[in-house]
Amino acid sequence: MKKSALITGANGLIGTELSLKYLSKGYVVYGVDLRPNRKIDHENFVFLKCDLSSEDSIIEAISNVQKLHVLINNAADTSLTFKKFEEVSLEDWNHGIAVNLTSCFLMAKYALPFLKETKGSIINISSTRHLMSEPNTVIYSASKGGILSLTHSLAMTLGESVRVNCISPGWIADPNEKLSDKDHKQHPVGRVGVPSDIAELAFYLSSEAASFITGQDFIVDGGMTKKMIYV
Repeated sequence: MKKSALITGANGLIGTELSLKYLSKGYVVYGVDLRPNRKIDHENFVFLKCDLSSEDSIIEAISNVQKLHVLINNAADTSLTFKKFEEVSLEDWNHGIAVNLTSCFLMAKYALPFLKETKGSIINISSTRHLMSEPNTVIYSASKGGILSLTHSLAMTLGESVRVNCISPGWIADPNEKLSDKDHKQHPVGRVGVPSDIAELAFYLSSEAASFITGQDFIVDGGMTKKMIYV
């Protein structure tokens, strides 16, 4: 039987690249999102419609899985990211935390029997926002910080059964997006990140080559969080 990966937020920029990476390696990919991905046409890609703010919807999605080797919690609701703090309602907060953080807990919980059977791997996608913030990003930053803590807690809880790691992207852009030299030069490596930077690391972390790695957070930001600001 082919290996399989379940990827949430499979319709997004990083989710699409993650899906294509695992498909290229012969995996069956369960792509979880509210809308199907029109960019992926592959016999091994299975779209699972799911509202990640709903436990019942998550349970329904997982019920379609027969075997699972990799779970990637990649989805995030960014619609409220820059909403003015004074205007953020409790409903906004609860929805953002539900999609961005609680779904990671629920996906891990309900995928665990499959992952234990295969001695699989969980990869949570956080953000450099757990290290630094812009104004009015309270929901997004708090949820991404929670993902980091959830990662090392799950890693210790699941021990030998399932490895759990975290990837924290910085600025990741569509390779076709027009960016300025200034945008690229903000990064010590000389360029803005692209989705494949995340997908390549994710595949490595879920492979046997990374069997000694668990509970870790990998910052993928071209060095931006280490850059001293000067004038």
